[in-house]
Amino acid sequence: MSYFKDASERTSLDLAPGVRTQTFWGENILLSMVTFEANSLVPNHTHPHEQAGIMVEGELELSIDGEVRLLKPGDMYIIPGNVEHFARTGDTAAKALDIFSPVRAEFIY
Repeated sequence: MSYFKDASERTSLDLAPGVRTQTFWGENILLSMVTFEANSLVPNHTHPHEQAGIMVEGELELSIDGEVRLLKPGDMYIIPGNVEHFARTGDTAAKALDIFSPVRAEFIY
C-alpha cells in the first residue's frame, strides 16, 4: 500500500454536468478534489457525511442551509451531515478540495 497519491494517475468520477472529482480515502476520511467547469451546478442535496473543504482555484458560489457565499482560493467551509447545500460556478472554472467523514462509499471507485 502506498501512503502517497498521484492525482495525475487517477481517473475522474462525474458528479454533475461539468463537475467531476478524483477521490482518495483511508479508513475514516475521504479526500475529493472537485473540478468545476464554468457555469456548472451541483444541485441542492444532503448526505449524512460531515463535509469540510477549501477553495483551491477560481470562484464558487456555495449555499449551506440557505446561507450563500462567494468563495475564493483559501476560503474554507464546514457542512454538517444532513444539511442542504449546493455549489455553482459563474463564468470561470473552479477547483475545491472536499473532505468527508466517514468515507462516502459511493465515491470509492
